[in-house]
Parts: sequence; structure tokens; C-alpha cells
Amino acid sequence: MLSTSAGAFLQRLRTAFPDREFIMRSQGQVRFIRISSRSQKIAAGVAVGVLGAWCASVGALALSQVSTGTAQAALAGREAKVARAEHSVEQYRENIDTVASNLARRQKFIEQMVDAHISELPEGDEAAQAQTTDETGAEAKKISAALPEAGTLAGIEARQLALVERLTRYANDRSQTATDAIRKLGLNPRAMIASGRTAEGGPLLKLATASNGSIDPRFRRMGQSLARMDALENGLASIPQVSPAHVAYVSSSYGYRSDPFTGGAAFHAGLDFPGPMGSPIYAAAKGRVTFVGQKSGYGNCVEVTHGNGLMTRYGHLSGFRAHVGQEVDAGALIAAMGSTGRSTGSHLHFEVRVNDRPVNPRPFLEAAQTAQSNLHNNNQPQKERR
Repeated sequence: MLSTSAGAFLQRLRTAFPDREFIMRSQGQVRFIRISSRSQKIAAGVAVGVLGAWCASVGALALSQVSTGTAQAALAGREAKVARAEHSVEQYRENIDTVASNLARRQKFIEQMVDAHISELPEGDEAAQAQTTDETGAEAKKISAALPEAGTLAGIEARQLALVERLTRYANDRSQTATDAIRKLGLNPRAMIASGRTAEGGPLLKLATASNGSIDPRFRRMGQSLARMDALENGLASIPQVSPAHVAYVSSSYGYRSDPFTGGAAFHAGLDFPGPMGSPIYAAAKGRVTFVGQKSGYGNCVEVTHGNGLMTRYGHLSGFRAHVGQEVDAGALIAAMGSTGRSTGSHLHFEVRVNDRPVNPRPFLEAAQTAQSNLHNNNQPQKERR
């Protein structure tokens, strides 16, 4: 088989490079120049070799340029670290009092962020924390070696920066947990954050980490991460997450059903929770009561607006336990179960509406409870979870 393939290849070579004769006419004389098949093959081989060598040299040059670029980037990173360290040394050398004042401002910034966004300092990842401490500690050692009298302040600064990085990672992790939970409910986390910024205001209370009024980029990044964490977790808390009635089952689900009065095909825009007359009805999520009264078909009705286009409606009530404008938390008592309006017996008709369009409440009540449970577990100190 191998010899047959070799023979076929040789035959193709002979066909591609047959003996050739060229006629040349010069000064009235005609000459015949014959180029053998072997000469043609040698010339073709030389051409292929030259082309291969050229391609190899171009590839080597490109590889060399990539390696040089990588080395230059690494060198630039090292030079930036050296420059930062030298700048810190120069700052300490020029005015230790100013550095001490800036450290106090930084500490106040950290305390304000911790008090505003988290109740206590989290236990960070030990490996990541050790890496951050090593990076900031190296700079502190250089300052201490150059200016022994500034060693204590340099150590404080290193610990502050390590804490800032730790808090930033902590906020980013919690934001990711809330983002995943919101997406599982079919909602857009970015839209929820944006819709929460439609009405803002208040006196200007500027934050700074330096005497000139500027903010260190690392501190700014920490503040932004903590603010995003709060916005996402508040958005998640506004999603229906608590069963509006403590009952054992749902008597009528969302979607198609036979109408209880006519028997014909009908669309049911919520869930029906049957129970004894006067049973407590709870807010499914935190929000503001925006309607208390009667609606056609619903009888006595309460509506709670949760922001981000979300609203919950509670119908067929026998009594009210909330008033318009009242701020309520998830699980707050807002009404009593009844059979007012278009109803065949004591039960709660519960709706979830997004931008005034009804959606199935069941995925919210099921998925949001799981998400809140996971979020609660992730936010517990590690010692408590062991």
C-alpha cells in the first residue's frame, strides 16, 4: 500500500515537471534550450525551502514581539508599584503630620461605610487577605526602612488598605449573590438598581480621604461596591417572598380555569388561598400601601407597591389592617380574609403585577424564599455557620 502511494506521488511529480524546451531567437540565430525534469524539481525545492525559511523568520519575529510586549507589561506593573512606594516614602518624608491627618480621614471613611452598609466586619478569605496584606506590608516596610520614625503610621496605612480591599471583595460577593437570585426570578438586576434612583436628594455631605478633598480610588471603589450591594439586596427584598396567608394549599392556580360562576373558560390572574373567615393576611414583601378599598370583582382590596414596577394585590377581604401611605415590611399584617366581591367562599385572591401586568406569583414565592435563605446563610459570620 505504501509503495503504491509512493509510486503515484512520483508519477504526479513527473507529470508536473516534464522535460521542457524553449526556443530563443537572437541576431537571426535560433537556439533550443532544454530544461530537464530533474532541474525543474531542484529549482522548485529551493523555492519552497526559501519560502519556508521566510515564514519561519516572520513567525519567530512575531513571537519575539509578543514576548517583548508581555515582558514590557510586567515591567510596567513593577515600575508602577515602585513608583507608588517611592511616592509614599516622599509623602512621609515631606510631612508626617499631613499623613497622620489623612490616615484619620481614611479611618473615618471606613467607619462611615461599615456603619452605613454592614453591621460588623466580615471574616474575609484568609488566602486573599494574606495576599493583600503582603502587598501593602511590603510598601510599609520600605517606608519604615527609609524613615524609621514613620514606621507606625505606615503600618496603620497598610492595615487600612488591606481592610478596604477585603470590604470591596465582601460587597462584590454579596452583590453577585443578590444578582443571581434576581435573575432566577426573571428580572433584570440593572433595571432594578436604575429604577431605585428616580427620586434622590438631601444635603451635600462630601467624603474625602485626603486633606485636599480628594478620595483614594481604592476607597471610592469600596464605597461604590457597598452601595451597589445595598441597592441589589433592597431590590431583592422588594420581591414577593412571604406567603400572604398561612394556609395548607392553593384552591385555584394562576392561568386557565373553569369559571366558578359560569363554568366557562376563564383566565385566573392570581392564586386563591382558602381559609377561615377573618384569617390574617400578610404583605408578601416590603413596600408602601397604595390602595385600600373596593375594586370591581375583588371586593375589599389592598394593594402594596414595592418599587421597580412590582405591585401585589390582595382581594375578597373581610377587613383592613393597613392604610394608604403606610410603609410595611414583608410579613406585616395588612388585612383579614373574607368573601367579598365575586367570591364563592372565604379565601384570599393574591396577585403579583409587574408594570401593571399580572404574572404568576408561584415562582416568586418559591424562588425568592430559597434565594433569601441562601443570602441569609452567605451573610452569616463563618463561625456561626460552622
